[in-house]
Amino acid sequence: MNASQVNIKNRRATFDYEITDRYTAGIVLTGTEIKSIRAGKASLADTYCLIEDGEVWVKGMYIAEYFYGSYNNHAARRDRKLLLTKKEIAKLEKECQQPGYTVVPLRLFISERGYAKLVIGVARGKKQFDKRQSIKEREDKRNLDRLIKSH
Repeated sequence: MNASQVNIKNRRATFDYEITDRYTAGIVLTGTEIKSIRAGKASLADTYCLIEDGEVWVKGMYIAEYFYGSYNNHAARRDRKLLLTKKEIAKLEKECQQPGYTVVPLRLFISERGYAKLVIGVARGKKQFDKRQSIKEREDKRNLDRLIKSH
């Protein structure tokens, strides 16, 4: 997999949450972790972000152990620090203090310069009827595309 092709998404996040704001953050990684990400062996399922002592941490992010890592390998689900400016962290903290809001990872990718980046979003949980509305809109779009292709 080419570095520019790495694009790991958290599909569950857009279904369960309504995203209000997005930020792109760098991630502090070890050598074997970046190699696994470049191979596309990572997952954002069941991940979330916490703000502690003016630092943003991503918890539960899965990065598979690197095949050639030997004893230098990393723990697959360790906590990883996100790199944001102080202004962004302050804004995130302020937005998350509102009831019902949280920070969720949305997308993991490799930048043009070769760095791993994580797009995080300030999100509000959807209610059950909101989810049904999302499913209905998705099915309507699918049916419309199907009709357009048949003509």
